[in-house]
Amino acid sequence: MMDVDQYLPILGLLILGVLFASGSLVMSAWLAPHKRPTDAKLAPYECGIVPEYEPPQRFPVRFYLVAMIFVIFDIEVVFMYPFAVVFRQLGLFGLIEVVAFSLTVFGALLFLVSEGALSWGPVKHLTPGMPSRTSSSTIVRIGADSEQAA
Repeated sequence: MMDVDQYLPILGLLILGVLFASGSLVMSAWLAPHKRPTDAKLAPYECGIVPEYEPPQRFPVRFYLVAMIFVIFDIEVVFMYPFAVVFRQLGLFGLIEVVAFSLTVFGALLFLVSEGALSWGPVKHLTPGMPSRTSSSTIVRIGADSEQAA
C-alpha cells in the first residue's frame, strides 16, 4: 500500500488537469455568443482605415523553417550545458550519446538547408560580364585602358 501512496499526487494532478481542460471547453461553449458575426466584424481592422487589398493568405514556409532551425539549436544548447558540466563522470558512454545527438541535430540542419530554409529571395542567375581571364586578355584589357586614358 505504501508504493501506491507515492502516485496519489500524480493522479490528483491528472484529474485536476482533465477537469480544468474539460471545464474550460464546456464554459467557453456555454458562455460564447451564438449569433453569427456580421461582415463588419469579420473584416480586418486597420486602425479605422478601410483596407485597400486583401492580406496574403499564407506565410512562406521559409519563416517556419527558420523557426525550426532556432528551436533545434536552442534544444541542442539546453542539452549541451549539462553534458559540459559532468562530461568527466559520463565517460565514453556520455561522449557517444552526445555525438549521436549532435549528428541528429546536424542531420536536421542539413534537411532544413536542403529544403531552402536559408535561401531568401528569388534565385539569382549570374551572367558572365567579361570573357574568362587569361594572360593575353588581361594584357589586351590593360593596354586598351591606357590607350583610352591618353
